[in-house]
Amino acid sequence: MDRRQALKQLVVAATACGCSLAGCRTTRKVRMETCTFKDVGDCAIKLDVYTGIADGGLRPIIVTIHGGALIMGARSPIQTDLFSPLIEKGFAVVSIDYRLAPETKLPEIIKDVQAAFAWLHEHAADRFGGDPDRIAVQGGSAGGYLALMTGICIQPRPKALVSHFGFGDIVGEWQSRPDPYYCTKPMITKEEAMSAVGEGTPCGNPQGKWRNDFYLYCRQQGVWPNEITGLDPRVAPESFVPFCPVKNVTAEYPPTLLAHGTDDTDVPYVLSVQMADALKNAGVEHELISLDGAGHGFSHAKPEDYKKVLDRTTAFFVQYLR
Repeated sequence: MDRRQALKQLVVAATACGCSLAGCRTTRKVRMETCTFKDVGDCAIKLDVYTGIADGGLRPIIVTIHGGALIMGARSPIQTDLFSPLIEKGFAVVSIDYRLAPETKLPEIIKDVQAAFAWLHEHAADRFGGDPDRIAVQGGSAGGYLALMTGICIQPRPKALVSHFGFGDIVGEWQSRPDPYYCTKPMITKEEAMSAVGEGTPCGNPQGKWRNDFYLYCRQQGVWPNEITGLDPRVAPESFVPFCPVKNVTAEYPPTLLAHGTDDTDVPYVLSVQMADALKNAGVEHELISLDGAGHGFSHAKPEDYKKVLDRTTAFFVQYLR
């Protein structure tokens, strides 16, 4: 059984009783609460809080941000093999939604992330015993990008950041030119792509074929930055600088853990190398875990390499939040 199959079984076991975390039905030690942290028109943007047995003190908080190219995805289910041990150690895990592109553009998506942190600073202590002074962030892929963005757009800054197969640059040739890998897939017409999106405000949507087709079109045409921002990097490249963490690293940037597969065909491995270089040049504590031969989402990762990512991520949170 590979890692993704094992994870799927954990998720199925957890959702059998209407919950999102494995073990909740049998041990009853995990509590999940859903809260609305922002309303935009008739769109309620929500977060899920997972906590274990209280130990009498305020809990450190890990915010996890889902991936999906900013176009797809939802806050649930969370990654149980990563977060279950952390909850058992007394951490609160908070999984957030945000409005999705292209209906919502990147500046507004970032405002949603900022609103989630503002809600935590105001309500975490009273609602679930969370410590607003001890917050770290984790995300994968586009969630990793948003996790890295919190290092420049959230005040006070998170105590630590973890990016799994994420990226700190949104306008490199990997996104702003037709992608060779995705161009080997059946070509998506503009009409097919645009039929997947509309005028509404999608938020917390599961990944579906139609929105995936829109993403495929963006990569085949090299227009993903255009579609998520409404701007053209060829015309106004300077407009993208505030949205590229790799270009905004200072000595005040939080300690950062990066993990990336060397054979990632969706987000090139070099993106994490570039981020690590920027952190090094700024004197920021950081670490890059390279998974030899692994693809996007750590697919095809060696079991020992994947375990290293889980163990090191847990230790990283403990180090900076305890």
